Amino acid sequence: MADSVWHTSWTVSDLDRSIAFYRDLMGFELLRRRVRTGPFIETVVGFPGAELHIAALRIAGGVAPRSQHHLELIQYVSPKGKTLDLSTNNVGAAHLALEVRAIHDEHRRLAAAGVRFVSPPVAIPEGGFACYMRDPDGFTIELVEPPRATN
Repeated sequence: MADSVWHTSWTVSDLDRSIAFYRDLMGFELLRRRVRTGPFIETVVGFPGAELHIAALRIAGGVAPRSQHHLELIQYVSPKGKTLDLSTNNVGAAHLALEVRAIHDEHRRLAAAGVRFVSPPVAIPEGGFACYMRDPDGFTIELVEPPRATN
């Protein structure tokens, strides 16, 4: 039985571009970068001659206490992989949902920066708003503004 979630990992085509997106546009904190080569990583990933460039990021600040869970981005320098169809209806596709305080403001800010959106913010029947957007490699990110608490 697992004790906690350590990280979520996505394979990206350009690590520098992805770091810039998550750090500069999405407000994540870059924790570390590293290059992995040699027997350890070759064995773990199952690719002889593997060279991975890796970055770990996490949400900076936020309303909740800082999570130890982080987003790991990996660029396979060797062996290079192929681009998959990340449409959310495809089996194996995943998305990252991020809670935001002002979804309409975030939508305007990110759209002005060239981020591709699937939709504008849409009202959730139970309250709040949600929309899907894409990162530079086509991974889906859901922005969610939960309903406001009423007292």
